[in-house]
Amino acid sequence: MGAFPQQPNYLGLNSPQGEEYSLADLAVEGTIPAEVEGVFFRAVPNPAYPPFLEDSAAFLSADGMISAVRFAGGRASIELRWVQTARHKAETAAGEALFGKYRNPFTDKPEVRGLDRTVANTTPVWHAGHLLMCKEDGRPYRINPRTLETLGSYDFGGALRSETMTAHVRVDPASGEMFFYGYEASGLASKTISYGIVGPDGKLKSEQWFDAPYCAMMHDFTITENYALFPIYPTICELDRLKDGGEHWIHHQELDSWLGIVPRYGDVSELRWFKGPKGVSCYHMMNAFEDEAGLVHFDQCLSDSNAFPFIRKASGIALEQWELGGRLARWTIDPKGTADTVTETVIGPPGDFPVIPAARQGRPYDHAWLLTMNPERRGPPVFGGPVDAMFDLLLRLDMAGGPPQALALDPGMCFNEPVHVPAREAGHEGWLITVVDRQTGPDSFEHECWIVDAGNVAAGPVARVKIPHRLRPQVHGWWVSAQQLASAA
Repeated sequence: MGAFPQQPNYLGLNSPQGEEYSLADLAVEGTIPAEVEGVFFRAVPNPAYPPFLEDSAAFLSADGMISAVRFAGGRASIELRWVQTARHKAETAAGEALFGKYRNPFTDKPEVRGLDRTVANTTPVWHAGHLLMCKEDGRPYRINPRTLETLGSYDFGGALRSETMTAHVRVDPASGEMFFYGYEASGLASKTISYGIVGPDGKLKSEQWFDAPYCAMMHDFTITENYALFPIYPTICELDRLKDGGEHWIHHQELDSWLGIVPRYGDVSELRWFKGPKGVSCYHMMNAFEDEAGLVHFDQCLSDSNAFPFIRKASGIALEQWELGGRLARWTIDPKGTADTVTETVIGPPGDFPVIPAARQGRPYDHAWLLTMNPERRGPPVFGGPVDAMFDLLLRLDMAGGPPQALALDPGMCFNEPVHVPAREAGHEGWLITVVDRQTGPDSFEHECWIVDAGNVAAGPVARVKIPHRLRPQVHGWWVSAQQLASAA
């Protein structure tokens, strides 16, 4: 793979791992529950070639790999394959990196100017029998869920107009529709947002465009039963800066945040903007729902500034990770009232990678799961991921105000984002599946896939699947049941 720079994006748990592989009949400690039958798909960023320019956001620019941890009959296997994007194919043909800085095409080598530069490395999305690898800077790539073969860039049969599509779609549990958006939809640094709905048959039903207050990083959004909600935080892209070879994102502490809301099946002319606090930032939302009074509650992993150190550094913001004022925050608005500001309530601790049962998407919910940092940790967290620190505490949150449950890892261990597997049995909360990394030396790690009782996380894993191959940190994952896969055949 060549010599990579000795900097955080390429060291420790972030060390590039360029090998595709398949490992069958993995060793299992404990018993895999009978309900865990299907595939845990994982998005794994992994740079194929050393960069030719220094890129502070290189973790986010890394080539996409799709991983599948398959469960069947109490056994497990794992596969890992490159997503064969246009970008990856071009660099493989050249045998070297051709694309420059994170999301700045003006820094690319001349021979790839105008080529699709997405790395499709953020979220594997399953809907209507299709598996899509998504990253918010472009259109998704479709993947064969059985072979992990890349089937090509996907635009819903030519129906999608937007140049981009989020990696955070929302699937309604009642209608089976997939709701999505794309920012910078009409081109680099544009304020245009595309809002789309895909039917349960996989066909694009509608796509509408509207303008945001400014060109903002919009990593996630939410729906309720009657609305779609679009958060805007002041991490901003400007075309002139990109043309000068600068960074895609600069965070502005002095600017307002916004929350846009539109009826799910309405026209974007009905969109209303509600003003939020200045300077705040969020990457992932827990959920949103309407209460009996018609108020809309929007739950998010909020902080006082952008959570990515490379963005704060480029923005001249001298804050450390522990100074960000992180919290699980609820913004409440009245979509039919006259007020035009949000009301914030802190409902949980700092953390990220929130998970809810899929059946509660857009509905009131009474429990959820979240990764965070153990306040009683002895020593530093495991170094890795896009913020250089990995989470080591898994929480089950009681949204009615009861005490949380916690699963803390030993020093030198860390969690990747879990996925939820629903239970067939009434009254059981199902299972969480997560990859756990254990550091055994300065540059050596062991990896396991844990299955945890979602309603009793403090009890620890009921099964540990040993993975005898080096892994890189995952971004997001998706659970697809064996029944869903069979139906898609």
